[in-house]
Amino acid sequence: MKTRIFITLLLSAVLALPAFAQQTDSNSSAQPAASADQTAPPSQPVTATGREPLRARTPRGFWDGDEPGLAWLVLHPFASKDYVQRDLQPIRDRLTELDELTAANSKMIKDFDSRAQDAIRLASTKTNEADQHALDAANKVQMANQTTTAVDTRLSAVETVVGNIDQYKSAPQTEIRFRPGQTVLSKQAKDALDDIATQLKNQHGYIIEVQGFSSGQGQAAIANSRKMADSVVRYLVLNQQIPAYRIYVIGMGNAPGAKRTSGTRVEISLLKNDLGQTATQ
Repeated sequence: MKTRIFITLLLSAVLALPAFAQQTDSNSSAQPAASADQTAPPSQPVTATGREPLRARTPRGFWDGDEPGLAWLVLHPFASKDYVQRDLQPIRDRLTELDELTAANSKMIKDFDSRAQDAIRLASTKTNEADQHALDAANKVQMANQTTTAVDTRLSAVETVVGNIDQYKSAPQTEIRFRPGQTVLSKQAKDALDDIATQLKNQHGYIIEVQGFSSGQGQAAIANSRKMADSVVRYLVLNQQIPAYRIYVIGMGNAPGAKRTSGTRVEISLLKNDLGQTATQ
């Protein structure tokens, strides 16, 4: 008898429990709905993926979509695979999107860094080229200054030479004597001319002045003095290879101021300047 009563009470509790649970679920779901109507939800912020943030899954009741029954009452507390998948799948989708977004951002950062490095290298190359051009320009300026200094030095030397062209110094005078009416050089006269030519060997910047003097009057004396001077010049040019352009010949005749000595003569004057010494340097 007691066993029957216990079974009857147990069945009554089992049948009453689903109804009580359904009533509890309806009351709990009604309260959030009422509070949602009273307060308007604020605008949802946008996430890094451009989508709205994940919302917490709102339970639909004790059964969560399962049909009330005795079997589900016993099995419901254990989470099924489908139940877990429904909660985890949105999270997995968002994680995949975040991974893709992170990969895209990493690629953008690498591309930007690569472009920045290329720009830095290009700027460094241009800077080095500019420095090299500046160094070359400085070297050219220095070379130009050195060339200008050398030219100035050379110009000063040339000016000194030009200034000394007409600055002749007279050497000891040589006198060649002739018999009256004669133009032939004696042995003594040739030896004197050879000595003069020896002094002028490999020399520059000199002039030989040959002046002939003759007794008598007028043009006859001048012509005779010129013949004696020509014989001296001819010997120097033909026998001693003295350039003719370095010899100046003057027939003085019986010029006023000439030495009043017996017989006729030719006076040879050797004139030198510093041009010869400069030419050998």
